[in-house]
Amino acid sequence: MDLRLHDTLTREKRAFVPLDPKNVRMYVCGPTVYDFAHIGNARPVIVFDVLFRLLRHLYGEAHVKYVRNITDVDDKINDRAARDFPGLPLNEAIRKVTEETGRQFHADVDALGALRPSVEPRATEHIGEMSEIIEKLVAGGFAYVAEDHVLFSPQAMNAANSELPRYGALSNRSLDEMVAGARVDVAPYKRGNTDFVLWKPSKPGEPSWPSPAGIGAPGRPGWHIECSAMAWKHLGTHFDIHGGGIDLVFPHHENEVAQSCCAFHQSRMANYWMHNGFLQVESEKMSKSLGNFITIRDLLADWPGEVLRLNMLKTHYRSPIDWTLKSLEESGKTLDDWYRVAADVPPGEPAASVIEPLLDDLNTPQTIAALHGLRNASDAAGLAASLRLLGFLSETGAQWEGRKRQASGVDASEIDRLIAERAAARARKDFKESDRIRDELAAKGVVLKDGKDADGKPVTTWELA
Repeated sequence: MDLRLHDTLTREKRAFVPLDPKNVRMYVCGPTVYDFAHIGNARPVIVFDVLFRLLRHLYGEAHVKYVRNITDVDDKINDRAARDFPGLPLNEAIRKVTEETGRQFHADVDALGALRPSVEPRATEHIGEMSEIIEKLVAGGFAYVAEDHVLFSPQAMNAANSELPRYGALSNRSLDEMVAGARVDVAPYKRGNTDFVLWKPSKPGEPSWPSPAGIGAPGRPGWHIECSAMAWKHLGTHFDIHGGGIDLVFPHHENEVAQSCCAFHQSRMANYWMHNGFLQVESEKMSKSLGNFITIRDLLADWPGEVLRLNMLKTHYRSPIDWTLKSLEESGKTLDDWYRVAADVPPGEPAASVIEPLLDDLNTPQTIAALHGLRNASDAAGLAASLRLLGFLSETGAQWEGRKRQASGVDASEIDRLIAERAAARARKDFKESDRIRDELAAKGVVLKDGKDADGKPVTTWELA
């Protein structure tokens, strides 16, 4: 079975045929590092990590390149820097904010079981590439200078007599529709309502760089040009897959396509565009005003990262997801069971029943059903290998249980002492005392399991309810 992926541009699932099987290339829009990432930010991280793992499985680890950027120049970063470090020059304060929040992001997504991308470029390291693209766009008549800004003209793109894509094709909108309901900035120097900024002058004290070829004032790039530049630098003018959240289709990804295709005279920027759906919390849109704004860090205080990962993958990536406490509890119980069965089983080959749903546009709900099938069939080796492919079983069984106990505030040594006392009571047939100790442990949320070891001797294990 061949890999098939849903392409946002063509609005259909298509067989994935890489431009070069020995150099499969994927770009995914990463974080703007000004604060802790929220659970909605975790969704593309997890979704495209699964795709990265699958591509490596299919084509070999050495033949897949995954680029996820870090946006480290942005108004929100400037505001946070001025707020948190009022006594420092703004540029120094910005560096402190972006370094700190970048570390926080890495710690959080590492805990989710996500592999680090092959390359993780920062926007501020690619100002030269941004300038070069802007210069190409101005020279080609697709961009213009007005009041020290450089702006891109979608009208000029659509009027070009060439093989360029139509502006609006990715988001399936016409220019008129964009103007009627769009998030467009109104400014007197713009020639058209849909024109967007490639370069803008910096305010006093803000980060600034010399303008491209001296065609504007010293300033900084617009948001959209950043990803075009980083994708070009690390993947070339035409690559295989571009991904991100569905909220990025317009205007961000639409504008990326426009900039890149016009600058490099390409009919496509990426062969496949993939977008994950929105996330709600307990059936409501996540927002600070509703009090349901949840960061990854908040959840990691109460749940292992792999529980969050499994909970995310239970819903198909293109569908909306409702993030609920009940679902998290179910995911936790499932992982407890999988760890008991498979955590310490030697590595093997992932099961075909798990791979096949992934080949159908990352059908992770069906993949999870296949994992349950392996569990029910007592195929511990297949279950273990399949879970590791998907980013689970990063710990031993003992580590998993130990961390759970620690997180629950349970004193393992005290429990072991009580179990030993209970065993002694049972040995002397004092079943009243044995039952009392069992009830005491149950009140602490500890469940006992009596059995026999390999020599037939009684043994008692325990777990948290």
